[in-house]
Amino acid sequence: MSYDLAVWEGERPADDRAAGRIWRGLYERYLDSDDGEVEEPPSERIAAYVAALLERWCDITEDEAASSPWSSGPLIGNASGPVIYFGMSWSMAEEASAYAADLANSMGLVCFDVQQNGLRPWAGRPVGGRR
Repeated sequence: MSYDLAVWEGERPADDRAAGRIWRGLYERYLDSDDGEVEEPPSERIAAYVAALLERWCDITEDEAASSPWSSGPLIGNASGPVIYFGMSWSMAEEASAYAADLANSMGLVCFDVQQNGLRPWAGRPVGGRR
């Protein structure tokens, strides 16, 4: 089981509901293939975001010390076009998701918490916490 985030290029939606609609559209267009393969190479901005995440923690495919928070790899394999949908292990989800959300925000990307159906980052609310 993993804790999942979606990050994409675009303007920050007005609210969580709008973000959910955008997320579903992006998922259907870029990630929902019959064979499970990503259809489009990641955009430059998404590739740069993944590279920045991997500067903080190594890819799970390269992790010999079990210190990577990513639940699947290679991490860039979860990206298609202007979107990435990736999971983190629950044991590191609070730290890794906060970092991933803050990083996305700093790079002008939208971060969406799939479990909470809400935009990230949010102030003062822990992973799995109520709004």
